[in-house]
This record gives sequence, C-alpha cells and structure tokens, in this order.
Amino acid sequence: MGTLASALGPVARDLTRAPRVYVDANMPAGLVDLMRHELGWDALFVIEHDDLRRASDQEHFRRAFDYARTLMTLDHDYFDSQRFPDFQNPGVVVCTAPDERRLAGLLRELHQSTFAITDAPAQPFKGRTVALVSGEPAPRA
Repeated sequence: MGTLASALGPVARDLTRAPRVYVDANMPAGLVDLMRHELGWDALFVIEHDDLRRASDQEHFRRAFDYARTLMTLDHDYFDSQRFPDFQNPGVVVCTAPDERRLAGLLRELHQSTFAITDAPAQPFKGRTVALVSGEPAPRA
C-alpha cells in the first residue's frame, strides 16, 4: 500500500505539463523563484514546509520519489548509490557552478534541453542521478 502522495503523483502529472521538481534546502531561494516564474516549473521548495526543511537526505529522496518529482540539489552526496539506489531514484539533478548566476544558466539549459521538449517524460531522469556542471552541456533525456 502506498502513501496518499504516491497515489496522487500520477494524477498531478496529468493535470499539468509543467515540470514537477522537489528542491532541497541547499538551493538558493532566488533559483527557486526562477524555476517557478521564468521557467514555469511546479517547484516544491522544502524550506517553505516546516515538516521538510530539516529532513535528512534520505527523507528528501524518498519524498521526491513518492511525490513523483525530480529532486534538484547542489548536494553531491546523492551520487552515493548505496544510500540512494537507482531502483528508488525519482531522478536527481545535482547542479554544480561557482555562483548563482551560473546556476541559473544551468537551469535554463536544462529546461531547454529536457523539460521544454513537448513529449518529454514527466520524470526524465527517473532511476538515475545526473550531474549538471557549469561549462558542460545539459544532459538529454
């Protein structure tokens, strides 16, 4: 038996074509604003939720999976496949850039190369963790 969130995830995907992301606490608030307003993403930002803001990485990973959202982070710990196994992976995008301006550029590239594609899957990185690094092209779904 699943959770209410896991049961409603597919329904939510059908209601909107906006990319659904789960943004952990280390992502700057300005980038979450960019995700929502410029890129049009449905961004759940853990800092805005008292029950999520201090959750462990494993809890964020599990919740992103249950909520059918791509996990967006700056945290390289998510590359540890022992702690975060692929079969439970909601799709994790680990961003790396020296400053917020370059992080914003990475998100715009990711949007254009993956999320803005008309027939893109709802969770294009499900089952894997990808690195999005400044100066490198965005991964293709």
